[in-house]
Amino acid sequence: MWYLLLKLLHVVAAITAVGANITYAVWIAMGSRDPKALPFALRGIKRIDDRLANPAYGLLLVTGVGMMLINGIPITTPWLASGLVLYVAIVLVGVLGYTPTLKEQIRLIEKDGAGSQAYEAAARKGTRQGVVLGVLALLVLFLMVVKPALWMRG
Repeated sequence: MWYLLLKLLHVVAAITAVGANITYAVWIAMGSRDPKALPFALRGIKRIDDRLANPAYGLLLVTGVGMMLINGIPITTPWLASGLVLYVAIVLVGVLGYTPTLKEQIRLIEKDGAGSQAYEAAARKGTRQGVVLGVLALLVLFLMVVKPALWMRG
């Protein structure tokens, strides 16, 4: 029973975290059509990231570890170990890269506007980081769903 509840929370958290992240490209595309709307879109992304996506990623770790412990799955299981390494990479890129870049984009667009070279450079950087985060998240999702045999445990 506890395992199934954790699994439900885990799936809901994955949908929430990854689903929220996927919308960021839509927010930016819509905001880019109207330079007056872009600051609102960027602040919306920041709010969703801080209050919805990032807490959901935290819940993913907690529920995932809980399921691992309940089922007795060793942390050395290849798909799980690989997924955890990629999860750490997501956290590091997000905390050290994407979040500061998004804050900088908001600061620059409010100060200099969407057409400034500084804002455009920050926006390109944010896009690159967003793509990296998206690829990493999809790889983790693949590992958690498919559970491929990546190497033999000794």
